[in-house]
Amino acid sequence: MMDAKNMMCVVDPRHGRYLTALAMFYSRMSTNEVDEQMINVQNKNSSYFVEWIPNNVKSIVCDIPPIGLKMASTFIENSTSIQEMFRRVSEQFTIMFRKKAFLHWYTGEGMNEMEFTEAESNMNDLVSKFQQYQDATTDDDEKEL
Repeated sequence: MMDAKNMMCVVDPRHGRYLTALAMFYSRMSTNEVDEQMINVQNKNSSYFVEWIPNNVKSIVCDIPPIGLKMASTFIENSTSIQEMFRRVSEQFTIMFRKKAFLHWYTGEGMNEMEFTEAESNMNDLVSKFQQYQDATTDDDEKEL
């Protein structure tokens, strides 16, 4: 589940850290067994999870699998590795915006060029926020107190 080829956008989860995660399993199985396995996965990959959010992996078991399958699973994550995708989009946006490519379609509909500059700034803020979360440790929280 926690593999780059299972992601819906091109990011490598090993380049970031998980803030939160949810694993949903669709099959007849023991919830205790699922919880134990999820704890094992989290312990085995502890360097990929932020330590300042305890119990950040949750799991759900639905005993009815999809038609035609014995078992299925869904993994939803909030990982700082998504900043890779945001960086790529921001770089591509910046290149196109500097060339004013396709800008006339939007300004013709009433948008202002300033809105594009603001969107670029918001995207860069988002990337820096995810980087801040990735670099944060429990020591940082203690220093603030």
